[in-house]
Amino acid sequence: MLTLKRADQLSKKAAQIFVPVIDGKVAAPEIAKLFHLNLEDELAFFAPSDKPLKAGEIFEIPVSAAGYKCDRLAFISLGKASATELRQAGAAIGRKLRGKSDDVYLHLDLKKDETKSFLVSANLGNFTWNLKSGAKTFISIIEVRNGDLEVLKSAQLVSDAVNRARQLIHTPSNIKNPEWIARQAKKYANGAKVEIKSGAALKEFGGLRAVGGSSPKPGPRFIQMTYTPRKSGAKHIVLVGKGITYDTGGISLKRPYDIMIPMKSDMSGAAACLAVMSALKDMKANVKVTALLMCAENAISATAQRPGDVITHYGGKTVEVLNTDAEGRLVLADGLAYAVKNLKPDYLIDIATLTGSATLGLGKQYAALYSRNLKWIKELRTAGDISGDRVWHMPLIDDYESALESDIADINHTADKGDFNAGSVTAALFLEQFVDGVNWAHLDIAGVGRAEADSGENPKGGTGWGVRLLLEWIGTFK
Repeated sequence: MLTLKRADQLSKKAAQIFVPVIDGKVAAPEIAKLFHLNLEDELAFFAPSDKPLKAGEIFEIPVSAAGYKCDRLAFISLGKASATELRQAGAAIGRKLRGKSDDVYLHLDLKKDETKSFLVSANLGNFTWNLKSGAKTFISIIEVRNGDLEVLKSAQLVSDAVNRARQLIHTPSNIKNPEWIARQAKKYANGAKVEIKSGAALKEFGGLRAVGGSSPKPGPRFIQMTYTPRKSGAKHIVLVGKGITYDTGGISLKRPYDIMIPMKSDMSGAAACLAVMSALKDMKANVKVTALLMCAENAISATAQRPGDVITHYGGKTVEVLNTDAEGRLVLADGLAYAVKNLKPDYLIDIATLTGSATLGLGKQYAALYSRNLKWIKELRTAGDISGDRVWHMPLIDDYESALESDIADINHTADKGDFNAGSVTAALFLEQFVDGVNWAHLDIAGVGRAEADSGENPKGGTGWGVRLLLEWIGTFK
């Protein structure tokens, strides 16, 4: 991990200097004087003027100055310093410092929001996680030239929260079960009130029990975390996170086998919600936030639900289960219905690795956003563009609601009636049946919640997607 500090001048302890290059030009006059170098000439050796640098490219040269530990200077290209390029460059520095405990100096002259984005990405790019015996913890310090203290604190807070979500996601499922998630919620509550329901206390939560009953030891958990600001009369945001700690598909077993291997990350929505809650006190959020973590393991056993079962969700709506591998919407439905009945939210958001269809439509760079509130959609899109957790507004198509019809229950949960070929849309329409007109948004993060390989800010595995978006948006409430 990285620790961010302010520095007004080059530290005697810094082992390396990072000098940004924007559109092929160097901006670090005092560094050039200190080492008696012409940095433009040095850069030209690596990057001739006819070959524009890509964001994230790094070139090193040896340096020395009396009284300073620094022996390396690295040019880091920011491209043309667009938002995307700044994140790419920040991540490149983070990766460069992986597996090291170095003290480095970063000459950075950017706007506050640009500096924050760059530094958040640096810490995200630095993330590693493993359970190897004898594994060491490496912490590098980045001393930022004249960095605004509030910007540095905010960048540290946000990036640490994202990496916290990643740690939860990467934890193997033989360790991570619903009870374990509940313990993590208490561990990272940071002042938030934590309430946990299990066993008989879940009698009204038909979806959570149907999915989690397949793994009765320890069984499902309903975890409620509540942050209350000092400000009276604040708006109330409720987050509902899908927390499937492992997903075999249940009796509707996943095929081919390989797609089951990464399913420890099917609790990414709950991890994002937990990580957001852990940061609210320190960011002094001016809005009340409640997170509902709907945690269960979708396993195969004698107590697993069957295709064709009918369950009764919180609030009384009956649902015909047609495919036990579409379990995420079942646990979310209980959470949404509970929030509407008991919490009176001004904003209700669910976040889940829900459908492969979202990935087919949007790839792995944008999450699918569903809502009927156009003003709110604009706010979330803006927060996504600023933070890097980008969303794309998808339609809730009323004509497709007929796909939810059932002969034996109020609705079926896989929207199998008809042939609409819009699995992410119909999944959202299913969830909308449980929000009762409340101001609601659905984030389908199946594409962005996992990465198949190290790329940019993201490590292979869980990305922690959604933490930056939600914290950015929550921060707009004054």
